[in-house]
Amino acid sequence: MTKIYSLGVLVFIYIFSAMIGCQSGEDIKTAQYAVNGQKIYINHCKNCHGDKGEGLGLLYPPLTDVDFLTKNRERLSCIVRNGLQEEITVAGKTFNTIMPANETLTDIDIAYVLTYITTNFAKQDKIFSLEEVQEDLKNCK
Repeated sequence: MTKIYSLGVLVFIYIFSAMIGCQSGEDIKTAQYAVNGQKIYINHCKNCHGDKGEGLGLLYPPLTDVDFLTKNRERLSCIVRNGLQEEITVAGKTFNTIMPANETLTDIDIAYVLTYITTNFAKQDKIFSLEEVQEDLKNCK
C-alpha cells in the first residue's frame, strides 16, 4: 500500500512539474497578477459588482462586457483610482451611479485587479502591467 501511495505521489509531482515547465513566463505572470487581483477584487469591488462581475441590475454595471473593457482599456486605471461620476453604457444598458474613488490601492494593486477582471470575467489574456497602469494614471482626465 505504501509503495502504491509513494508511486502515486511521484507521478503527481512529475505531472505537476511538467505542467509548470510547459507554461510560459507570461502565463505564470498572468496567473500571479490574477491571483493577487482576486484578493483585491473581493475586498474592494465584489460588494457592488458581484461575485462573478455580473453587476447589480441597473445600479452597478457588469465587468464582463468585453467591448466596454477593450474600448476603455486606457481609462480603466483612472476609473479604479478616481472613481466615476458620469453616465456610461455597458452591455447595452445605461448606468449613472457614482463609483467612489479608491485612492488606497497602489498602482500595482490596480494592475492586479484589472488583470483579474479582464482575464477572469472577460476572458482576455493580456495583463495590465505596472508600467501600463502608471502611464494610464498619468493621463487621467
